[in-house]
Parts: sequence; structure tokens; C-alpha cells
Amino acid sequence: MRMLSNIGKYFIMLQSVFGKFTKWRILKQLIFKDIESLIIGSLGIVSFISFFVGGVVSIQTALNLENPLLPKNLIAFATRQSIILEFAPTFISIIMAGKVGSYITSSIGTMKVTEQIDALEVMGINTYNYLIFPKIIALLLYPLVICISMFLGILGGYIACVYGGFSTSGEFIEGIQLDFIPFHITYAFIKTSFFAFILATIPSFHGYFMTGGALDVGKASTVSFVWTSVVIILLNYFITQLLLT
Repeated sequence: MRMLSNIGKYFIMLQSVFGKFTKWRILKQLIFKDIESLIIGSLGIVSFISFFVGGVVSIQTALNLENPLLPKNLIAFATRQSIILEFAPTFISIIMAGKVGSYITSSIGTMKVTEQIDALEVMGINTYNYLIFPKIIALLLYPLVICISMFLGILGGYIACVYGGFSTSGEFIEGIQLDFIPFHITYAFIKTSFFAFILATIPSFHGYFMTGGALDVGKASTVSFVWTSVVIILLNYFITQLLLT
């Protein structure tokens, strides 16, 4: 029953987010602040992880292609498919659930504990719109982060494969182009758009409706990360079933 209650509160929260809007002059500042914190602040960790995981995927694929009859361009093909279809959109989103989600939950939860949200409501401000809407708008840029992740993942695979002596540069580039289906990119960005909305709203929900004191902010962040990850994985399954089968 508690889960059903929380689901109902979540959708009521979403309705309130798009209710009474905050003045654009204030909202604009909040959006730019969230873009800096949530998007620009995440580029470093995303770039680092993508580059080296792309290299690891490439090396592991090469080590498992021991049959001399298999062409070396399959290394790049497998690396491209792994990164574009799953690693960049899904696993980076789970990592972001830890970084971005925890930040959102803790920042809103701290405002809840220190009664700043109550003060905003006394001033007649729609706190749902004031706190959550800028994060939704900021994370509309999240597909750009995933685009960078895809590029760096494949680049990391290229460098690891070519300079590791597993294939030549020409074979790797040929493998990247092998049987390329443009819809796979579209599929990845469709998933990413849904994940961006989840990353903005579920951590906000757990921060806004947390109870207790300052010590419970950390607990709320942990619960937020778990549920955000669960929803991303479930949503990934349903979107994949819907679009690729």
C-alpha cells in the first residue's frame, strides 16, 4: 500500500510541477544553475568512464575472437553495438542516478529539513515548479552528454584496439561502419530522453517528501538512487521490447 501511495504522490507531484509557473526571470536563473550543476558538472566523470570502458570492451572482444577465420573488423562492430545500444544510454544513466540523483535529493531534502520549502510556500510560490521544473529543463540537454559518451567510448575502443595491436586502423573503421543501422542511434536517444525525465523527477520526489532530520537526507539519497536505477532498468526493458522487437 505504501508503494501505491508513493506512486500516486509522484504523479500528483508531476501535475503540480506544470501548474502555477514561477516568474521567468527567476526560473531562467534556476535553469542555468541546474545546467551547470547537472550537465556540465557531469561531463568529466562521464568522459572518463566512457573512454576507458570503451577500451575495455574493445580489448575483451578482441581476446575472445581467437578464431583466425573471424575478421578483425568484428571487434569494432561489437564495440560500436555495445556502446551505442546499452552502455552509453543505460549504464551511464545508472551512474548518473548516483551522481545527479543524489545531488538533487540531498539539495531538496536539505531545503525540506531546514524549512526553506515551507518559507517559499508561505510566499505563495509553487515549490514544485520552483524546485523541480528547472531540473527537468536542464536535463533536456542530457542526450548531448550521452552523445559525448558514445563518441569517447568508440574512441577509447579504437585507441585500445589499434595501439594494442589487436587490429589495424582501417579494420577498426571498417568495423564501425559494418551493417550500421541509423535507427539504433534514434533508439538510444529515445531511451535517453525518458531516462533524463526519470533522473530529474524521482530524486526530486524523494528529496521533497523525505521525513526526519539532517541525518535522514543521506538515507533519502540512497533510497533515491536505488529506485531511480530500478525504474531505469525496467524502462530500458520495455522500451527495448517496444522498439527493437
